[in-house]
Amino acid sequence: MKKTKQLGIWMDHSVAYVMEFTTKPFEIQTIVKEFHRNDTLAVQKERNSLFTSINTYYNQIAEAIVTYDQLILFGPSHTKVDFFDLLSEDHRFLKMKVEIKETDNMNVNEQHAFIHEYFIQ
Repeated sequence: MKKTKQLGIWMDHSVAYVMEFTTKPFEIQTIVKEFHRNDTLAVQKERNSLFTSINTYYNQIAEAIVTYDQLILFGPSHTKVDFFDLLSEDHRFLKMKVEIKETDNMNVNEQHAFIHEYFIQ
């Protein structure tokens, strides 16, 4: 029987900490949203730039998690829900079990403990 590949992502609007659940020490992949801001641009160009950077951020995360079977998205902002919506529209993630949990800001040790507790239950 194939072993289920489990993953936790703590995320907010600017950074995602991607951690595979294993019995070994967790390795963290950090994905940071790039901000493209130029105060001399018109408001519409700035909005387009922000939209592009958000899509790039979400796509980088999606590429990092495409081989996993189970995912817990957690963190303090609404970003995890927006990211879930993107996953729901992508055929590569149709079989992935995804759950969303609201949490406060967490340090790395708290994130590890949260993921461990979530997948051990």
